[in-house]
Amino acid sequence: MKKKNEEVKSEFLFEKKNYVIMLVGLAFIGLGFILMAGGGSDNPEIFNADIYNFRRIRLAPTLVIIGLGIEIYAIMTKPKK
Repeated sequence: MKKKNEEVKSEFLFEKKNYVIMLVGLAFIGLGFILMAGGGSDNPEIFNADIYNFRRIRLAPTLVIIGLGIEIYAIMTKPKK
């Protein structure tokens, strides 16, 4: 049992390094989704071939997958004790 005088010290699960890496991963994911956006047409009768360009088909999904890999790395990195 803990005494009333003892202070409960709360610790974060991760260190600052982990959180910085997580923010970088979120930035990659966010940038990927931003690059995927757009390309629609105001008139549904007109086909816009820009939805199949390199940026939306290759670059953006690759950035999202890289961001997810960075997030996994940030979670799995062991904090120094």
